[in-house]
Amino acid sequence: MRSEPSNKIVIPGQHSNVHQKHAFTSLNPLQRDGLVVSSRRNMIKAGLAGIGGLTVPELLRQRAFASQRGAPISHKSVILLWMTGGPSHIDTWDPKPDRPFNNRGPFGTIETAVPGIQICEHLPKQAAMMDRFTLIRSVDCRESNHEPNQVMQTGNREAEPRLNPKGDRYPSMGSVIAKFRGANDPTMPPYVAFQKSRSHIAWGGWLGKEHDPFEGNRASILPELDLVGKPLGRKSGADVFRLPSGLSQERLQNRQLLTKDLDRLRRGLDQYGVMSAVDAYGQQAYEMVLGGRAQQAFDLSRESAEVRARYGDHLWCQQALLARRLVEAGVAFVTIDLSYHTASGTWDTHGDNIPPYGGISKGLGPLLPIFDHLLTTLVSDLEERGLLDEVLVVAMGEFGRTPNMGTQDSVDGRNHWPVVMSMCLAGGGLRHGQLIGASTADGGEIKDRPVTPGDLTASIYRHMGVPLDLTYEDDRNRPRFIVEENGTPLPELF
Repeated sequence: MRSEPSNKIVIPGQHSNVHQKHAFTSLNPLQRDGLVVSSRRNMIKAGLAGIGGLTVPELLRQRAFASQRGAPISHKSVILLWMTGGPSHIDTWDPKPDRPFNNRGPFGTIETAVPGIQICEHLPKQAAMMDRFTLIRSVDCRESNHEPNQVMQTGNREAEPRLNPKGDRYPSMGSVIAKFRGANDPTMPPYVAFQKSRSHIAWGGWLGKEHDPFEGNRASILPELDLVGKPLGRKSGADVFRLPSGLSQERLQNRQLLTKDLDRLRRGLDQYGVMSAVDAYGQQAYEMVLGGRAQQAFDLSRESAEVRARYGDHLWCQQALLARRLVEAGVAFVTIDLSYHTASGTWDTHGDNIPPYGGISKGLGPLLPIFDHLLTTLVSDLEERGLLDEVLVVAMGEFGRTPNMGTQDSVDGRNHWPVVMSMCLAGGGLRHGQLIGASTADGGEIKDRPVTPGDLTASIYRHMGVPLDLTYEDDRNRPRFIVEENGTPLPELF
């Protein structure tokens, strides 16, 4: 057990007050800073923060503070492929070909490029590239649930809002990285999520709304699908970069010039350089919204026709291409919610008599070729661009599924099974072409080498250069470690 940390981390600029918390709390727009003429200044602070729903200057301050503390700033990043609903481990990465049909399921197996490793026959592209992947077949995901999906995305078993009233307050891995490390480029958001539903991803929690993910769906032009994956024949509008009615880019530029004039007056009285820092962070925030880099990163039309064709037209595949563009531009963490449905998730394959997800053959079966293409195309593209050693790709869901089919009056589906699940890793400069852990003969229990949610987060933070002993404060001002359960980075990977 870790002892209580002796040093409490205090972020400059944070304070408490009697006002009700709001979206712009981190910018302190109600605090009088300097001269009495601050009212216009504060109005502009709030106005700038509201463009696209971003509290960007605060994120930039946090990154600068992390740098001052000696936290390493590298170009490492993570892409999380979140298989919403919980994919069956037995019918994907941990097949049981010698078991009775009701246990092994309807799919065959295929040999991979790594001798001794077999996977589902519907993942042939991954099988051919298995030397670039690590499969973990012994993930202990007890307490994990979905709607909301918190435990595996936070690395904390207490993050289960259905059982714990404060379960949604534990921050996601992406939010922790956003707070303590920041983006690789200061004009990019540190954490971006493409989501079908808010209940499918974890958020900033006790870290504050400023560490919630930037909502990638609102910044991209992407095909829209219905709840079962059927194209609707229309695309989203990338409205996040549109200025509010009556606010042109010229007016915003003039407003920024006015802000500089006011700050210039204050700077003469500023002995500690605070106003200079505010200017710098505000300028970076302005450039993020209107300077072009973020807009360009979210613009798929800037990719060649050849690359776009390589990824394909499917929504998930286009989001994977966007994820590559974003980490290339400087985003540190990207989550892709692989789901058509807004409820429990498309991978929640209980049975063909339980719409809209279906069972193993008709529900899971059509998803696997899409996922196989998405995963291998992304990894290959990262490798060809020299990015694979920097970018860690993680593919997983909330839990595994029952060893035997036939749940909920179906004959072909599997129920939730948080006892054990499988997951997949690639890239990050880690050791691959291996298996970690094993399940029992029927896939119902962990046989050896349990891997906990804490082990997973510790491994991801190690890759990202985030110290594992960092803490944040909960609602009672108590310090909490970012890595729970004595989580330890997996030595097999490093």
